[in-house]
Amino acid sequence: MDQSSTQSNTPSNDRGQRLNERIILVTGALEGVGRAVALACAAEGATVILSSFEEVDLEPVYDAIVANGGPEPAILPLNLETAGERDFIAAADIVADTFGRLDGLVHCAASAPFLSRIDDYDANEWEGVIRVNLTAPFMLTQACMPILRLSKDASIVFTSDRVGRTGMAYWGAYAAAKFGTEGLMQVLADETRDSSHIRVNSLDPGILRTALRASLYPGEEPSSHPAPETVTDAYIQLLSAESQGMTGQRCSVDAATGRLA
Repeated sequence: MDQSSTQSNTPSNDRGQRLNERIILVTGALEGVGRAVALACAAEGATVILSSFEEVDLEPVYDAIVANGGPEPAILPLNLETAGERDFIAAADIVADTFGRLDGLVHCAASAPFLSRIDDYDANEWEGVIRVNLTAPFMLTQACMPILRLSKDASIVFTSDRVGRTGMAYWGAYAAAKFGTEGLMQVLADETRDSSHIRVNSLDPGILRTALRASLYPGEEPSSHPAPETVTDAYIQLLSAESQGMTGQRCSVDAATGRLA
């Protein structure tokens, strides 16, 4: 984990502080929803742990947070396609050694390389998509549970999708993984409801202007969809004290307000 001290971490005076002094780990922070959520968390006072495949890829996000006057972030490279149990445990140990606890875990990383009929789906491709979208979030969450329990008010947010709530043709392994994510969220929420300060919810941000969407629908006009920044307030709600006592919920975003529907 890289946490350079060469830049100022003095908070800006013109942003909210709903996540002040909270430690938030965001996967998929390189682009799309993950990047937008990471920037929004920092703007609300959180120290953000940026995670994606390569450290160098995250440097622009790191620089943007610092330039905006946010608390100095940290970088935690983690390859969700290849990481094993020991890698996730090591990552959680680094967070524990650096910060002593974890107040929020936001799963934004996603992989949907193509749309395909079930008849034609390659088994190896299936396993790879399931791994990034379901198995890796499970393993990272499991590894982070001890440090989440050290927080007085911890929140886990699984990014969901409409195709993981109502099945749609051609979404294959991605849809199956998102259905699994909803089940994982509900099971974990029920397990932690009366035994910890951890709340667990899922959030479907809707169809957004992301690279993933563009790769699957190259004929669409990107501007026809909202930018990822329009949904970050809903994530902040789930990560902040605004959602205390709320767990096990399948949440969506109100398109008009950007807040929880």
